[in-house]
Amino acid sequence: MIIDPNTPETVYAESTRVACEGEGGALGHPRVWLQMGNDGFVDCGYCDRRFILTGGPADTREAAA
Repeated sequence: MIIDPNTPETVYAESTRVACEGEGGALGHPRVWLQMGNDGFVDCGYCDRRFILTGGPADTREAAA
């Protein structure tokens, strides 16, 4: 996974299934497994972090460049 430094709440992932534990060690949240749908992204219900499939339909990094 790659965390985009410009938007730290967005994580680019190589897989459609990702795990999120929040940040801050014990101050984070329980590990949850998230599955991306056809849109190519999923948001964590605990911390609102967005996971985007690298090269998927929601990955607009190339279009913005």
